[in-house]
Amino acid sequence: MIRGVWKEMKYLKYRVLLRREPEGGYTVTVPLLPGCVTYGETIDEAIAMAREAIGLYIEDLREKGEEIPTEEGLLEYTLTVEAHA
Repeated sequence: MIRGVWKEMKYLKYRVLLRREPEGGYTVTVPLLPGCVTYGETIDEAIAMAREAIGLYIEDLREKGEEIPTEEGLLEYTLTVEAHA
């Protein structure tokens, strides 16, 4: 209990995309959180950095009184298209 008010812990899930960089390491983006981008030398480090970046992003939204986006109700599908180069 914080200051007499019960705060329920809520777990949010976010999809992250890891891109292997030519110079090494991985850039991570969070599609649902614009501008939430981070980097790690290894996959494990990149995921840890993403977890931290998401936490800070959400904290900033809360401080500003803005809505926290969730992936609830989103559908994901990967399309394969033919492209002529």
